Amino acid sequence: MTENAGLTREDLEAREHRELSPYAAFSDATRGRQRPRPADPRRTEFQRDRDRILHCKSFRRLSHKTQVFIAPEGDHYRTRLTHTLEVSQIARTVARSLALNEDLTEAIALGHDLGHTPFGHTGEEALTAALAAIADRYPEAPRRFKHVEQSLRVVEQLEYDGKGLNLCWETRDGILGHSGKHLPATLEGQIVRTADRMAYINHDIDDAQRAGLLTEDDLPVGPAAVLGHSLAERLTTLIEDMVEASASRDHIALSGPVERALLDMRAFMFEAVYSSPSAKSEGPKAQRLVEQLFSHYLDHLEALPSEYQATAATDPVQAVIDYVSGMTDRFAIRVYEELYVPSRWALQGV
Repeated sequence: MTENAGLTREDLEAREHRELSPYAAFSDATRGRQRPRPADPRRTEFQRDRDRILHCKSFRRLSHKTQVFIAPEGDHYRTRLTHTLEVSQIARTVARSLALNEDLTEAIALGHDLGHTPFGHTGEEALTAALAAIADRYPEAPRRFKHVEQSLRVVEQLEYDGKGLNLCWETRDGILGHSGKHLPATLEGQIVRTADRMAYINHDIDDAQRAGLLTEDDLPVGPAAVLGHSLAERLTTLIEDMVEASASRDHIALSGPVERALLDMRAFMFEAVYSSPSAKSEGPKAQRLVEQLFSHYLDHLEALPSEYQATAATDPVQAVIDYVSGMTDRFAIRVYEELYVPSRWALQGV
């Protein structure tokens, strides 16, 4: 390297081998992309993945997709984008502490929820219900909508005008494995899987307290005693525990007491918040909206935007899933109003 020339990709790859754990995923040993690309002079392969995700349209749309509270009145409630950034921060801290590949970890974290529906898990349930309603007409269609699989579809096929983001195998594997049965092959993907759960439980407690649904004293005594009594305490406990439980091991783990406390806190949140009337008050409306949009576009495939027409010709159900699941909350509401709510009109000359 010449003086003041800056770090090259080769310098960064060499640094990975000097500084990272033997258990890390090394960017120069990636299993590759769907389509080969020339190497970048400055960025490693995993850094390129992170950048491609960061600049794609699906990532920008996350800022207008619900996390838990549908259309909350307030500027400080989490969205799917802020959730994604919190997952990234937690996961990167753990990866750095374990000398794993922080760039791969960040890429997986930023891409893990790209396939989420409008209106959070209510939208996911609505698409599953819509698919059940057409099972007789379309026996080959999927029976459930899974945002994990849709996130992978977004990066493999839908982004960049149907060409996909052409990400590395390790990034795609981590996105597919961030929840559900598939366990990521890399430790970086396993970190994101656990960090996702840690993030949403803790920030949902914070949002529920902001909404007046909970106070700190309402949290279950046992899990709170283990995890802590504030957002900062809980995250510190979880991060420290994951680092200690995973150090020098070939998999990512939490200690038994901390994992049980996290699971118990999650169960409490489902009962006290996620299923509460306040959090679910707009849920039935949102579910009907998504189901009706799905039904409308399945019956009017010609109304789908041009980029979905090629899929519609061979797999109409998937084309509608792709379009509706990609909508933001406010875009879905606007389209619904255009289709089903009468427009105001005024008499001329009155």
